[in-house]
Amino acid sequence: MKVHERLLKYVSYRTPSDGSSETSPSSKCQFELAHALVDELKERGVEDAACDEYCYVYGHIPASPGKENVTAIGFCSHMDTVSDYCDHDANPQIIENYDGGIISLGDSGLILDPEVFPHLKDLKGRTLITTDGTSILGADDKAGIAEIMTIVEHINDFEHGPISIAFTPDEEIGKGTAHFDVKRFNAKYCYTLDGSTEGEVQYETFNAATAKVYVKGENVHPGSAKDVMINAALVAMEFDSLLPAAERPERTEDHEGFYHLMSMGGTVSDANMTYIVRDHDASKFANRQATMKMAEKFLNERYGEGTIKVEIKEQYRNMAEVLEKCPDAIDNAKKACKIAGVEPIVIPVRGGTDGANLSFMGLPCPNLGTGSYAFHGPYEHTTIEGMETGVAIIKALIEEFAKEA
Repeated sequence: MKVHERLLKYVSYRTPSDGSSETSPSSKCQFELAHALVDELKERGVEDAACDEYCYVYGHIPASPGKENVTAIGFCSHMDTVSDYCDHDANPQIIENYDGGIISLGDSGLILDPEVFPHLKDLKGRTLITTDGTSILGADDKAGIAEIMTIVEHINDFEHGPISIAFTPDEEIGKGTAHFDVKRFNAKYCYTLDGSTEGEVQYETFNAATAKVYVKGENVHPGSAKDVMINAALVAMEFDSLLPAAERPERTEDHEGFYHLMSMGGTVSDANMTYIVRDHDASKFANRQATMKMAEKFLNERYGEGTIKVEIKEQYRNMAEVLEKCPDAIDNAKKACKIAGVEPIVIPVRGGTDGANLSFMGLPCPNLGTGSYAFHGPYEHTTIEGMETGVAIIKALIEEFAKEA
């Protein structure tokens, strides 16, 4: 089966994770795809393929004869998707020999426009797979799954060391490694297939935290409010104004961090806000948290102690702290890209990945591109050629490590 045929098969499974759920996995629908993948792995000779109670799929491929002492490496992709635009089945459309122009997404009225998505100009002549404009595609991260499974199908066509495979649930809600069994996975390095452009080699993520802001106001009749009323909604707005306006996601790029107001609500009596805080640099990340606490202190001094409370919870750290100590994991990935005919694109992840937590759990884990774009919405798309290159990179990476013996 070709890699794009696998993708079309996997996206027929609707697997949104549920951020409001307290269960693991967060949605039972993920088990359906997990069990199908276990069956497929077993059909391809992965005898120990299994799905555990938390919906993690594991499997191992023994080394080729004479390659038993080669560094054990693994590959991982997540089975869940975002929940947005996922209330009905995906209806992918295939555009052959793309002309580089505007693409209508079914009858939705939405278009893929090269003026909005400049990378489309580089995809001219390829075969695109897009949505019909009414749902996500699911290439995040079923393109990664398809590429790994394609390698599994052809693993006996070339020499290799020990290979570990894992497919995880709940990555999109930040719980993809909550029950990951590093010991069971049993590899020195793991590569997540969860990036965008083929050739991406990513080993930096943000340092990440969430911040909850709670404001308690004093609500009295507005006719007698002078020097008494404290409008919680306005205090919340004042808090946001104390954060640098130039350091929001829509105004930052590359290694620049940000404060991102995710949600807010409230009345005169009570208000609340939720932020995510991000920075690649650990010291700048700490300074961002300190800035929010300083704003809390300032407003409590102005309006009275207990008016505002800021609770900050760190989520994950920059995996570069770990991966900078594993140069062979990065160097071999770069070599593999060149062997597959693409220049390695070494860029920081402006977000998170399972690999961030896995790296700090003792499993150094760079992230590779899958040849897919515009994740998390109806503009999501991929190319057959990009996915095929992704497969070629995995093969070349396995062969680089196999040269050790």
